[in-house]
Amino acid sequence: MSTTPLIVARGLVKRFGSFTAVDGIDVEVHRGESFGFLGPNGAGKSSTMRMIGCVSPRTDGELRIFDMDPATQGKQIRARIGVVPQADQLDEQLTVQDNLMLYGRYFDLPRAECRRRAAELLEFVQLTDRATSKIEPLSGGMKRRVTIARSLVNEPELLLLDEPTTGLDPQARHVLWDRLYRLKQRGVTLVLTTHYMDEAEQLCDRLVVMDGGRIVAEGSPRSLIEQHSTREVLELRYPAGTNEERAPDVAGIGDRSEVLPDRVLIYAHDGEAALAEVHARGSRPESALVRRSSLEDVFLRLTGRSLVD
Repeated sequence: MSTTPLIVARGLVKRFGSFTAVDGIDVEVHRGESFGFLGPNGAGKSSTMRMIGCVSPRTDGELRIFDMDPATQGKQIRARIGVVPQADQLDEQLTVQDNLMLYGRYFDLPRAECRRRAAELLEFVQLTDRATSKIEPLSGGMKRRVTIARSLVNEPELLLLDEPTTGLDPQARHVLWDRLYRLKQRGVTLVLTTHYMDEAEQLCDRLVVMDGGRIVAEGSPRSLIEQHSTREVLELRYPAGTNEERAPDVAGIGDRSEVLPDRVLIYAHDGEAALAEVHARGSRPESALVRRSSLEDVFLRLTGRSLVD
C-alpha cells in the first residue's frame, strides 16, 4: 500500500438544517485497502459516503480525495471513482449490456470501447449469459452484480459501496463478497458502509465504528474485538420477559454481562466454562450458545445498544 492516503478527512461535518449527520470525523484511507464504515441506520455512514463521492458538499472541515478538493475539483475526482449506491438505479427497460454501455458513454468512452468493457465486466461478475436480458426480471443478487459492473466501466481507482448486500440472500452475498475480494486483489481501493458485522469482518482491512455521526472506534476487525470484547460470548435465552429477573442468577460469571430484550450475554474467554458455572448455580435457560465475539459485541460495548436497534 502507498503511504500517501487516498482519502483524508479532518473534522468533517455534514449538517442538514439543525441536524448534524456527520459530527467532526477524522478518516484516512490508503491506496489498495478495503475500508469500512460500520454502524446502524442513521449513524452518518451514507452522508459521509456522499461527501466522498462528491455529490454532497461538506458543511465544515477538510476533505481531500486523490489530494484534490471535492468543492472545486469534483468532476476530476468523479472521473476516477466508481459508486455502488444503496438502490441499484438501473434502467429496467434496457438490457444488461446496454445499461453498462450507456454508463460508459457518460465518461465519453468510444462505443466500441464501451462494448469491450461491458463484455469484460459481465464476465467478471458472472453474467455473460444475461447480457441481452432486460433488467426487470433479474434477481436482486444479479441486479446488484450489474450495478457493480456498471460502477467499474470507467476503470476506477476507488470504489464506493453503500450497503452493498442489503436485502440479498446469503448465497448472493457470498458471490458479491468474492467479486469484491477479487477487485481488491486487482488494486482497487474499496470503501464501503455496512451494518452487517460479518460483512465488515470479511471485507475490511480497517474500519471505523460510527454512532450518532461520530467515530467511536477505529482499527482492524480483529483488533477491535480484542480491544473491546472477550474471546467468546455465552448467549442465554430464558422465557420471554424474564431476562431481567434471571440476570442476577448469573451475575459475576465471566468478565461482564449484558441483558438484552431477547437474551443475556456473558462475555468470557472460555464460554464452555462460563456455561458450566451457569448450570452449577442451578440456572436453567431455555437455550445456550457459545460463540466467538463479533463486531456487534464491540458496538454493544461502545454504545450500549445492538447494531440492529
